[in-house]
Amino acid sequence: MSSRRALWVASIAQLVVVVDVSVVNVALPSIQDDLGLGTAMTSWVATGYSVAFAGALLAAARLADSFGAARVVLWSTVAFTCASILGGLAVTGPMLVAARIGQGMAAAALSPATFTLLTVTFREGPDRTRAIALWTAVSVAGGGVGNILSGALTEVFSWRAVLLINVPVGMFVAAAARRLLAARGPVAGTGVRWSSAAASMFAFGSVVYSLSMFADDGRLSGPVLAAFAIGVASAATWMRLDRRSESPLIPSSLWRRRNIALGTTATALTAVCFQVGIWYFLTFRLQQDWQYSPIQTGLAFLPLTVSLMAVNLALVPRLLDHIGARILIFTGAAVAAAGVWWIADAQTGAFWSAVAGPSIIIGIGGGLMNTPLATVVTSGVPTEQAGAASGLMNTAKQFGGAVGLSAAAAATTISHNERAPYLVMVAALAATAAIILLTRAPAAGDLTPRPNVR
Repeated sequence: MSSRRALWVASIAQLVVVVDVSVVNVALPSIQDDLGLGTAMTSWVATGYSVAFAGALLAAARLADSFGAARVVLWSTVAFTCASILGGLAVTGPMLVAARIGQGMAAAALSPATFTLLTVTFREGPDRTRAIALWTAVSVAGGGVGNILSGALTEVFSWRAVLLINVPVGMFVAAAARRLLAARGPVAGTGVRWSSAAASMFAFGSVVYSLSMFADDGRLSGPVLAAFAIGVASAATWMRLDRRSESPLIPSSLWRRRNIALGTTATALTAVCFQVGIWYFLTFRLQQDWQYSPIQTGLAFLPLTVSLMAVNLALVPRLLDHIGARILIFTGAAVAAAGVWWIADAQTGAFWSAVAGPSIIIGIGGGLMNTPLATVVTSGVPTEQAGAASGLMNTAKQFGGAVGLSAAAAATTISHNERAPYLVMVAALAATAAIILLTRAPAAGDLTPRPNVR
């Protein structure tokens, strides 16, 4: 019962985290009109969550190693719920932006803690694979769910419902996490060096912020370069502090693991498409080019969401045991790239030929990749370093998504070609396939997770 409860707590909490990345997108015009926001403030409502999430992620991930995954899930869920209440009741732009930043920082602790909860609850093998399959399915499908919820709640109720829907869900997750915490008792973990944590937050936050500004207009303006320079300087400070620390944010033993190096690189590349890219650019194409309504746009993502979850949950756990992660990742990247190319070539908004067909192909490809990538990154990682490994994986997703979005947006601005963002996604997926293909034996053994002998 405890392991089943841990699985559902982790999956529901992760779904909320991912949904809130995109849930305000369709509601932004209503928010702008209701609160009288300017363009810059409206942009911060959308990006404040992602910037705070990416900036705090790596540092917050170590909290699960220090205080226990169940305890961090409880604390961060309470913080996330409080920030959602603040946002739902916001009467000014700064109040709403502060709430979104608060949500992002709470999510930075919550997301890796949910994954760590699974890795410390389930031993390596079929049970962990099935648990990770559910977690990764909701992680990727959350983008589509967010778009559907945003359109429906805004049209039926108001934009405030988009944020307040988190309150009952958060109360349920917190109550379940509290029961898990009571069943597990205290955890003896490693400490966190807060100066190193702060430096990493400035590093990732500043770089992601600079990339988001660059994505807006495709220009290397003074603020873009200044934010990027602050990020680079903060990263250098963080690396120096980590080398001297007895409890670094990322233990050096993790950096030396080939499966983690390859897995995080491939995760970052696939995130160019699945973390932000396909949801963001297809949303604008559906509404601006093909005149889909907000609800129609949300529903148009159902084929991708359903196919991804079906493959991830029904096929991948069995296939992973028989053919290994390497073949699944390569095949998934190739299939997803074909689907993205199909959408890039679509000339009209005909649902089945231009949206549903390629979306199903993309979903199948994503479903084949996501669980194998997660198992590769966490395979053989000691329990006391599970939070750090989870933080690396999640940071790779956020950073890859931010870099990919900026690259795709800049490519569109420079080339004036609406196919450009999709070609950037195809290139990233092709690079993923190439990395996996070029990983030959005996190194390929690193990409076939096997149970630990204990």
